[in-house]
Amino acid sequence: MKKVALITGASAGMGKETAKLLAQNGYIVYGAARRVAQMQDLKNQGINVLSMDVSDDESMRNGVEEIIKVEGRIDVLVNNAGFGSYGAVEDVSIDDAKYQIEVNVFGLARLTQLVLPYMRQQRSGKIVNVTSIGGKMATPMGGWYHASKFAVEGLSDSLRLEVKPFGVDVILIEPGGVKTEWQGISMDNMLKVSGNTAYKDMADKALTVGRNGQKNYAEPSLIAELILKAITVKNPKARYAAGYMSGIILFMKKYLSDGMFDKIIMSQMK
Repeated sequence: MKKVALITGASAGMGKETAKLLAQNGYIVYGAARRVAQMQDLKNQGINVLSMDVSDDESMRNGVEEIIKVEGRIDVLVNNAGFGSYGAVEDVSIDDAKYQIEVNVFGLARLTQLVLPYMRQQRSGKIVNVTSIGGKMATPMGGWYHASKFAVEGLSDSLRLEVKPFGVDVILIEPGGVKTEWQGISMDNMLKVSGNTAYKDMADKALTVGRNGQKNYAEPSLIAELILKAITVKNPKARYAAGYMSGIILFMKKYLSDGMFDKIIMSQMK
């Protein structure tokens, strides 16, 4: 029996590459996103396309019900949809901050709630939550984004313990720098929010640091391969990381004091 995978944020980047790779490896794949028009290439490869907005409960319920009606099961859920609302904490409106948390945390959590009853019933399943090394460390201008990713880390740790007795694994994927449209969107938003405030100089420096690092970013296919590995090994680890600077950042965050780590981060902002 072929396994059924639901992947959110499948219209671009890591989500799209994961949908393609899983389909190539024998999975029945449902790629979900708001921008259905950008998934025609997935359709051409025999991948099922769903219109889904993870900030809309009805949209998520309809998507899960459609998969269950056709396939009768969901074996893998890849919670990849998300975005980065950058700007100084003082400058970002609370409405924008709430939407950041709504998409990156509550959308992920609600879709997980909708899928879990079926995984528990079949006594098996893999829930893959895509966070970031930004869920372990923080940089200036990314406070609300980091808050959302830190939250998903904690949520996933609790969930992993809760569902393990039902044969369900919860796996965190922590990408470093990856070539996606996310970087450009987040930086553009940062300049709109903080480009003319008391934080202008810091925003300009953050933009320079971001642009300088992009040339070294990993291809999104690297993360797709990591996800495939995580869902196919017999006993998956709780966390997998890959991408530009992921190893060194996580190592430093683990072993350096907060003061030392802060100095390293701010040294890049000169």
